[in-house]
Amino acid sequence: MDKVIGAIVAVAVIALVAWLVLRSWRRRTRRDATLSAHPVPADLGVATLESEVLYVATTPAGVPLERLAIPGLAFRGSGRVEIVPEGLVLRIAGEPVTFIPADKLIGASTATYAIDRAVEPEGLIAVGWIAALDDAEAEPPRVDSYLRARYPGDQARIIRAIDDIAAAPDAPRPEHESEASDD
Repeated sequence: MDKVIGAIVAVAVIALVAWLVLRSWRRRTRRDATLSAHPVPADLGVATLESEVLYVATTPAGVPLERLAIPGLAFRGSGRVEIVPEGLVLRIAGEPVTFIPADKLIGASTATYAIDRAVEPEGLIAVGWIAALDDAEAEPPRVDSYLRARYPGDQARIIRAIDDIAAAPDAPRPEHESEASDD
């Protein structure tokens, strides 16, 4: 009899946890329903870099512990990153192709952790970009997508290739004249 009661309690706890996880995921997908990657252009240029990666997560910029449920980027998986003159193409197994135009790329850097992955110091690639937003009047959010290069040496090449095509940020110009002169 004690075994039966224990089994019933265990099943009830597991069912409660599963329900809470499902409820949480549904809320997250509703919250992020207006966010998306950008449409893939019909014709893309020749890839300047292709590399196998592990896609980890996409989070709001600067908040690596809060996953976003963006279609095509909601789940971790093996993938392939392609850098083309038009932007970044990310092909994750079992997901639709994700495209980030060059003018929406902020840049790439290294990171140590994201929502469900912690690695050696600076073992992840954090790709900063501006997500597409259904609401045309709202400002599109900046997000970070985290990748892990499969092969040694690829991390630096991926970061360099992304930074080469990323849109240059608007840099403030000094208000006073330079000390250099034409004399």
